[in-house]
Amino acid sequence: MREIRIKRLIHRANYRGFREADLILGGFAKAYARELSDEEFDQFEALLEEKDHDIYDWINGTQKVPKDFDTPVFIKLCAFIPKI
Repeated sequence: MREIRIKRLIHRANYRGFREADLILGGFAKAYARELSDEEFDQFEALLEEKDHDIYDWINGTQKVPKDFDTPVFIKLCAFIPKI
């Protein structure tokens, strides 16, 4: 069951419709989806429900990250950025 969720998550993260989000979120999902705890996995799924431009602005620091998304997985995502 988890493998199916992982594949869905990777697909959703890679095909967002906003190229920058595809690269950042998709790259992160490919690299870390299998390593995330169940809680982090849920956090990342919730993040993917948000608008691409909002996520991109949160990562860039041009908008304040809402408290609901200022999570361990978001911190990992931001730390991943220099690696791409």
